[in-house]
Amino acid sequence: MTHGVTRRAGRGEGRTAYAYLAPALLVLVGLMGYPIYQLVLISLFDYGQEQVSGGAPLTFLGLDNYATLLADRQFWSVLGQTVAFAAFCVVGTLLVGTALAVLATKVRTWARMVLFLAALGAWSTPAVAGSTIWLFLFDANFGFVNEVLGTTGFSWMFGKWTAFGVVAAEVIWCSFPFVMVTLYAGIKAIPGEVLEAAALDGASTWRTTRSVVLPLLRPLLIVVTIQSIIWDFKVFTQIYVMTSGGGIAGRNLVLNVYAYQQAFAASEYGLGAAIGVVMTLLLLLVTLGYLRALRRSGEEL
Repeated sequence: MTHGVTRRAGRGEGRTAYAYLAPALLVLVGLMGYPIYQLVLISLFDYGQEQVSGGAPLTFLGLDNYATLLADRQFWSVLGQTVAFAAFCVVGTLLVGTALAVLATKVRTWARMVLFLAALGAWSTPAVAGSTIWLFLFDANFGFVNEVLGTTGFSWMFGKWTAFGVVAAEVIWCSFPFVMVTLYAGIKAIPGEVLEAAALDGASTWRTTRSVVLPLLRPLLIVVTIQSIIWDFKVFTQIYVMTSGGGIAGRNLVLNVYAYQQAFAASEYGLGAAIGVVMTLLLLLVTLGYLRALRRSGEEL
């Protein structure tokens, strides 16, 4: 009898949760459903400049655009660069954001206020403006970085890896505030008794952070990791602005910029749409994987 009541209560709570989520789901379907449908549809046709201007009829290709894409060596090279670049940015963002979140709980109020204002200033800076500022900082002849390092004349954006490094630093700079603010809120929500018990046991700040704080923040860490992967995997503005469209001979291309070049520079809209569909599927797989990990961790706990 008790089990039946518990099941009915659980079902009722589930229906209530879905009722609260329904408006947000409808908005997402309305804003994203139709564009994704159009993206998939365009990827199945020979859709070039002639078709856009009405000079030629649409030709159904089926999966030919995807076959062309998968047989393209440049696509696989760009995909590898995108994964490596996104992984570096995600790890850097999590390390910087987590370290500053812990630091914010240790400093005085005025220092914490300065830290949060500086972080929110970086977060609120438009991507184009932030990218331009970083280009000025690393300018070969007049940049502040070269002035400090005594390397005036060195072009950071000429080399493939130095260019990727500068862009990654800018991405981390504008992304870490989200991680910092989220984890700071999570740390403040941890009961003080838990941290006091760790201190009484003689645990250092590093040991308390590693063995107490981070395990309790696991759900939040998974959320910010998913968000960071999605944001960093589909970076466009920073790469496009700072490397002038993908670097010399396309050495600094990522998938988003590559899709833009195929769709708008080469007028291969069907192929560009196919790249967009592949990116969407990859991000969905990553998100589903992390959600499964979150559910398993919850079951273990």
